[in-house]
Amino acid sequence: MSLRLYDTATRSVRDFVPMTPGKVGIYLCGLTVQSTPHIGHLRSAVNYDVLRRWLLHTNYDVTFIRNVTDVDDKIIEKSVTTGRPFWALAYENRRVLDADYRALNVIPPTYEPLATGHIPEMHELIAELIRRDNAYPAAGGSGDVYFDVQSYPEYGALSGQNPDDMRPPSDGGEPDKRDYRDFALWKGLKDDEPVEASWPSPWGRGRPGWHIECSAMARRYLGDEFDIHGGGLDLTFPHHENEIAQSRSAGLKFARHWVHHALLNLGESKMSKSLGNVIDIDSVREQGIRPAELRYYLGTPHYRSRIDYSDEALGEAAVAYRRIESFVQRAVEIVGPGRPKDVPPAFAAAMNDDVNTSAALAVVHDFVREGNTALAASDEAGIRGALTAVRAMLGVLGLDPLDEVWTGGARQSDLKPVVDSLVKLALEQRSQARTRKDWAAADSVRDQLKNAGVQVEDTPAGPRWTVGEH
Repeated sequence: MSLRLYDTATRSVRDFVPMTPGKVGIYLCGLTVQSTPHIGHLRSAVNYDVLRRWLLHTNYDVTFIRNVTDVDDKIIEKSVTTGRPFWALAYENRRVLDADYRALNVIPPTYEPLATGHIPEMHELIAELIRRDNAYPAAGGSGDVYFDVQSYPEYGALSGQNPDDMRPPSDGGEPDKRDYRDFALWKGLKDDEPVEASWPSPWGRGRPGWHIECSAMARRYLGDEFDIHGGGLDLTFPHHENEIAQSRSAGLKFARHWVHHALLNLGESKMSKSLGNVIDIDSVREQGIRPAELRYYLGTPHYRSRIDYSDEALGEAAVAYRRIESFVQRAVEIVGPGRPKDVPPAFAAAMNDDVNTSAALAVVHDFVREGNTALAASDEAGIRGALTAVRAMLGVLGLDPLDEVWTGGARQSDLKPVVDSLVKLALEQRSQARTRKDWAAADSVRDQLKNAGVQVEDTPAGPRWTVGEH
């Protein structure tokens, strides 16, 4: 079975056929770094990381572009309010974003272009649209350049919007527009804006509009046509609708397949800094949830299913991941880590069915149950088979507990003998307390180890300890 993906443009699940056999070009709309990211933003990163990993697992050569919008109205507003340069604010927030991506085991993009680094490409695209009579400089001398929506007859096709049903803004909008539906390609510098947040252009000093950035950067790194354009459902209109209009009006075929993920909501509203209803990775850590568990929570639902956040659901996801992790750790102690490669057919079928991670994780849990049965029976062949299958599947999902991102790599390996000796000393003291029936002292040792992140399990073979379980 080949990969099938839901395409927003056709409103159907259809076969994914790449433009060039064996190669895939993906453009994902990244964040506007006017503030630090929240877990709604991170859902996007996890969803497309899983898609990318599956394509890589099935032997595609993937070029993955995820941009950063580092100048826009909100960033400039904060710059004016705080008195800090716009680029300093953007850079500071981007560093937090990069750290969160690393914490969640998101593979870095092939290229991560900044909007401010591609002004010439945007000028070129805007000039082409003006030459084709799809765009016009504002008549009032503001330096603004607008896209003429009426010049593109298919406007609204992606999102299902009817341009005739669009109402004019109540404040009258921008007077220099020919039509209130037209959108900005270039924004002339205003008197109350910092000059450093602007660039010279054929139409006057200013900065790019949001939509032209992605069209220009996608073209720069993926060409006039590419395979997949991704982003959240909230970007379908107007952002992606406008991208299509300006790109195709300029003679570009642009994206062949549109893949949108659903949002993460808090209550009845999407998580948003402007609404003040956000949860970030640090606040999740304060709840005792590790990044691997957060990734499991964000990646478990189908990417087109809305997530309604609750502390309880996050906690349940963490417990589910710990069950998987516990099996892997116990199995490795007996048969070693193995060499995972092939995934079970049922898992592959789920992933090829529009990247159905929910069904794929059900297969993971089935194999964990089989593995636990094999552990109970001391069936080493069964343990080994279940372990290699589970690790292969978790590798595709970015959740393998033995991945260096989660284990700390060589640094943790260097400390393991030291930690092992200290824990064994504590367990010996606990054993001595139990021998003399001093249950309070034995429980105190166990509780102190638990508070330090060490979970003790009494087994017929003696006490067993693991790090990171709660």
